[in-house]
Amino acid sequence: MASKQTAPIMNQGQGETSYANNSSIQNAEQNKMKSLIEGVIVELCSNTDTLEPRKIVIADLGCSTGPNALALVSIAVKAIHAHCLQFQQPSPEVSVLLNDLPENDFNTVVKSLVTLRQSNDPVVVTGITPGSFYERLFTSESVHLVCSSNSLHWLSKAPEDLKRNLIPAYDIDEHSRRERLPIVLEAYAKQYRKDFTLFLELRAKELVSGGRMIISLLGRRSDIIVTKFPFLPEIVAQILCVMVSEGVIDKEKFDSFYGLMHEPSLEELREIIQEEGSFSIREMREHDPRVDINKTLSTPGIFAGFLGSLFEPVIVQHFGYVMDEFVRTVQRRYILEGSLQEERAKCPYAMLVVSLAKA
Repeated sequence: MASKQTAPIMNQGQGETSYANNSSIQNAEQNKMKSLIEGVIVELCSNTDTLEPRKIVIADLGCSTGPNALALVSIAVKAIHAHCLQFQQPSPEVSVLLNDLPENDFNTVVKSLVTLRQSNDPVVVTGITPGSFYERLFTSESVHLVCSSNSLHWLSKAPEDLKRNLIPAYDIDEHSRRERLPIVLEAYAKQYRKDFTLFLELRAKELVSGGRMIISLLGRRSDIIVTKFPFLPEIVAQILCVMVSEGVIDKEKFDSFYGLMHEPSLEELREIIQEEGSFSIREMREHDPRVDINKTLSTPGIFAGFLGSLFEPVIVQHFGYVMDEFVRTVQRRYILEGSLQEERAKCPYAMLVVSLAKA
């Protein structure tokens, strides 16, 4: 039952289940980071020690592709321009660095970067840094602002305790699944703590003194007690269970499938950040995404496309190409009027936004 799963990229291209065509919810979450990014830019531009000499380096980790790839760095560049105009300051030189896994569709991203570089004053120098954000990406003390949206709920790999002991993340047998649930949840939380701690350690080395970091990610509401598998991975697992029962995928393959997603709470993030010690917490926000979900994921077909845009790469990596049947199974599940609305209404997750300063 060995699994070869690695951290996923979002679904590439321009197809029906591509991330580019199913990322409006993610864009809504990026917009909620706007005021924090603008505030941080004002602080950085007002601190001559931080920007000495007059240059600022901005990195977006997990940029993906499509219309959202430049959203965060564009907010930052516009904020720099507005600040310098308001206070009649000379514009700093700006370097924008975008990161995602090497398999990401960087061709589209590069074309957008050219447009960004040509249409902005201050001077914008752009670059691509492929690689996992769970490894070093930049030289020491070279970056002023790190942004990351809709990415840090992904694990670097399957929980080691589950893989080593051949424990399925989501057992088809309901009784076995309930018995193993505490072990499974603990394994995912343990792997997440390890991954996020490493992420903080790496970024602390790369940020300048006084550097800032703003991240948003999928999490769970503070009022939710963890008694079941995370919301979106559970839906995917349930769809895959149906596909096992119909003979589309093999049960042994299903038992070695791990969704690589963990939904932390704000308190969980706070504990990891404080324990790691490299950053001070400036602000933490939690908001309910169900309004955006209700507006956007209005039909079974759209919801199937949304799930595919997130999980297709890791599903195909593990099972081969079964996405046509996956999408059909999702649509069948929610074809009854009101069933999708009921699923959305009980959604327990939250979007978490955290603003940090290098200690």
